[in-house]
Amino acid sequence: MSRAASRSGSAAYVLHSHDWSESSLILELFTRDHGRVVAVAKGAKRPYSQLRPVLMPFQRLLVTFGARRSEDAEVWLLRQAEWAGGPAWPGGSALLPGFYLNELTMRLMVRHDPHPALFDAYGQTLQAMAEPTLLQAALRAFELHLLRQLGHLPDLASETVGGQRVQAGGLYEIHPELGVQSARWVGELGAGPAMIPGHALLGMEAALNAAVGQDAPLTSPWDESGGARPSVIPTLMAACMPALGELKAITRSLIHYHLGSQPLRTRALMLELQQP
Repeated sequence: MSRAASRSGSAAYVLHSHDWSESSLILELFTRDHGRVVAVAKGAKRPYSQLRPVLMPFQRLLVTFGARRSEDAEVWLLRQAEWAGGPAWPGGSALLPGFYLNELTMRLMVRHDPHPALFDAYGQTLQAMAEPTLLQAALRAFELHLLRQLGHLPDLASETVGGQRVQAGGLYEIHPELGVQSARWVGELGAGPAMIPGHALLGMEAALNAAVGQDAPLTSPWDESGGARPSVIPTLMAACMPALGELKAITRSLIHYHLGSQPLRTRALMLELQQP
């Protein structure tokens, strides 16, 4: 269906950008209203462009798109972008993990599929990552929320095959195809697949369920504390804390399965930097 009118403003983050011409950029945007959008920013590289200092990763923007010829248009025209307020992201030790967050979101999300609750969670994850002691918990929480929102994470409170309730005192494994199942490894602890306590799974499932119903429109872009409106991330981070090591291996396995053969470049770079 053809449309002639411009879209109203939408909250957005820049996930990635690359040159389109000597003066313009192609952007991968994560928007609250439209999901992942590819847009062209004409003239954004010119020294006097108002877009040039704004189109940076990790800062919340308010963007406006121009008229498009059809709903199926792959590349949209970015008409305007402005800073939407909120605290500046400090980066530092979180800079590379932040780019990992962006690449993960860009690779797993399909275009034009809105996930407002996931958008809000992304903003709170960035703020949590600014504290070094919370970095790993923030990453695991966002990975779990992303997988759940996209339909890639099973119910953590019950075994996927058979439906038995997860027991708080039990040990469990999570497989990309088999889902949650009782731990079957009988060898030396740590030598087999990652096993996670039942009480941790129950806590994470309860936190994930708290995100249901959070797709309602925002009354304002930022709350009084300076972060995105309340989301699942803080509660989910607390639930992840008791099993961060196991969760890293589990989410890595799930993400690798759904990404296919092409690995994440930022993850490979982080592994290279960790080598002596």
